[in-house]
Amino acid sequence: MTIRTLTLALCVLPFTLTATLADDDGEEGRRAAIVVTDPTTKEECSACHIAYPAAFLPARSWQALMSDLPNHFGEDASLDDRTRADIEAYLVANAADGGRSLRGVAETDTPLRISELAWFKREHSDEVTPRMMEKAKSMANCAACHTGAERGNFDDD
Repeated sequence: MTIRTLTLALCVLPFTLTATLADDDGEEGRRAAIVVTDPTTKEECSACHIAYPAAFLPARSWQALMSDLPNHFGEDASLDDRTRADIEAYLVANAADGGRSLRGVAETDTPLRISELAWFKREHSDEVTPRMMEKAKSMANCAACHTGAERGNFDDD
């Protein structure tokens, strides 16, 4: 492997593991890890939907979601106390704010749906057709259009 090839690989690799969260005016925001690495979180959350990357919501949102699992968007997603606490700890530790604010979300807001965030709406406003929605059934079904979502690849497929 040449120095040039190695340098290129090291430059490209971070972009395969991260996604850009843009702020409200469309400028590039900070990069956030978008692969769920905790096995318990991945297993439990993936039982019903993709395990959403913790970096998509602020810590307070994950805390609110995890505190009311019996009423999880119309479903009972209850877990034993230990599992719930472990998942919440992982989500909070890897949340969007991580000591910083999530662009476009006031510090007093606690969004519960990723699909309601400004960056999500902006990313999907011009590209989601009625046919795509028929296939996906919900904006929460990332994997219907982003076949690499489970691996952290949310590029257009």
